[in-house]
Amino acid sequence: MNWDLSSYFPSPDHADTAAFKQKLKTDLATLLKQASKLESLATSNLDTWEEALLASEDILRRASHLGSYLGCLTSADTANEAFRKEEAAFALLDAEGEKLDVEFKRGLKGVSDADVEALLSRPSLAGCAHYVGRLREAAEKTMSLPEEHLAADLGVNGLHAWGRLYDNVSGKLEFDMAWPDGRTERLPMSQRRSLLSNPDRAVRRAAFDGGNAAWEGVIDVTAAAINAIGGTRLSLNEHRRIEHFLDVALYQSKITRASLDAMFSAIHEKRHVAQKVLQIKAQAQGTAGVAWYDLEAPLPTEEGDKESLTWEAGKTQVRDAFAQTYPDLARFTESAYEKQWIEWEPRSAKRPGAFCTGSLLTVEPRVYMTFNGSSGDVRTLAHELGHAFHHHILRQTRPFGHLYPMTLAESASTFAEMILTEGQLNDPDLSDAQKLAILDTETGNGAVFLTDLPVRFEFEKAFHEERAQGEVEVSRLKELMVETQRSLFGDCLEEGGEDPFFWASKLHFYITGVTFYNFPYTFGFLLSRGLFARFKQEGAAFLPRYEEFLRRTGQDMAEGVARDSIGVDLTSPEFWMDAIDTLLEPVQQLEELLARGKGGS
Repeated sequence: MNWDLSSYFPSPDHADTAAFKQKLKTDLATLLKQASKLESLATSNLDTWEEALLASEDILRRASHLGSYLGCLTSADTANEAFRKEEAAFALLDAEGEKLDVEFKRGLKGVSDADVEALLSRPSLAGCAHYVGRLREAAEKTMSLPEEHLAADLGVNGLHAWGRLYDNVSGKLEFDMAWPDGRTERLPMSQRRSLLSNPDRAVRRAAFDGGNAAWEGVIDVTAAAINAIGGTRLSLNEHRRIEHFLDVALYQSKITRASLDAMFSAIHEKRHVAQKVLQIKAQAQGTAGVAWYDLEAPLPTEEGDKESLTWEAGKTQVRDAFAQTYPDLARFTESAYEKQWIEWEPRSAKRPGAFCTGSLLTVEPRVYMTFNGSSGDVRTLAHELGHAFHHHILRQTRPFGHLYPMTLAESASTFAEMILTEGQLNDPDLSDAQKLAILDTETGNGAVFLTDLPVRFEFEKAFHEERAQGEVEVSRLKELMVETQRSLFGDCLEEGGEDPFFWASKLHFYITGVTFYNFPYTFGFLLSRGLFARFKQEGAAFLPRYEEFLRRTGQDMAEGVARDSIGVDLTSPEFWMDAIDTLLEPVQQLEELLARGKGGS
């Protein structure tokens, strides 16, 4: 592995690692036993509740440390059976943690505001109001105590086991890549995404077809997994008296339905912005429309740097671009490089995708990705470093204050992408060809966030509606995906250019800890564009407000965080439409460069 994990533990099989696990397990069991005897919160037991909450926070701190470590190990080496066994064992521990939450919810259900305020007035619990408020809110949608404990136990061998199965299958999956020159190569699925952003459309088509052929070979497994995950969630919702499956997603995302509806209203109202980008791409490649495998591909230009970047060159691009407009972010990035916090090397047995994880014990982040030398990989690095910087900003915040939602997490990562783009475009030595490539990526990503991501949301909605009536067969899953892609893309999608297997190949549909994992990306993307527009207006004076925004992300609903730190209303469609309109300038610049001769310098 490339990253240094020694600050977690000396090694997976070290005595210190075993001792840490055992103490965590013992302490959690002790606390759970104590919590089971907790009476409902009242003025007479404030001391007991204070002690229990603080002990719970300490468990959270240590569990995040162990969970992050195991996630790092298994992602980087899915073939290691010992790592997978440890991750499965941690799932059991995690289930016990869920039971602890259940006990707190039981004790907070129906209690008076005055008693809660008396508890939260204690100095040791400063900054816990939002966390406790969330527990109280969730308490109103809980089953009986035995049922909630059973649900947590069954989650290990049921809901989350299906997610682990998908991770194992996707991590080991390989596909046959038929290169245009006649070569055939067996590649791990983790390398497919970079090939789908290759400038050569024949390469993209080959990776698309080869990858889908591999997914078809495991299609019954993925269909069983998505049905089991969706069915389990719907069953639990019914027993918890949750009226609509989106209510869970809204709670997890810390947003209101008004904000979600405002965002999608703006997306549909401004659909022409994304369609304009896709039309430019189709025209440049001489096709009537784009295919699914064209979405992340660069424009076919005669000039420009199409050589594969080395890892060192990619790192330098990101750091130097950050330094142009956000020196503190650049310094943090250099530190992450020096401390070897990034797993980047392409090799077999790595899980697909990229993520940032972190420990609340050491307060250190780690970045996972597969760097294959493309400009998209450089952007992914910037994206994940944005997450890592968010973790860094929160380093002095108590663990309960780190529990921020994806909607706000993704705003930090995409803000970093925009810092990257701004820094690159400010380089005086940049040629028109290089500017074209950057603007292509900027506008292309915008089109993806406004079409591909909404497709995932609409597909998941349709799937859940049909899953409520029974299992959804493979043929219907394919139809639903194609229908959704057609409805969002319209004429921009060329005939036969759909991806009927996208529901199987997109790992986000199989993440069991969060429901409706996809729409927060678009939420964060557009929110970050709105933030970045203010940054461009105000300059460096905006950055303290931005960092205050990051610090508050675990202490309020998204609407409150945005309102109090930045002064924007997320329930207003106008905010989201203005954010989408920020894409118009780079689209215009792109068209002007193309008109000057496809980026000739």
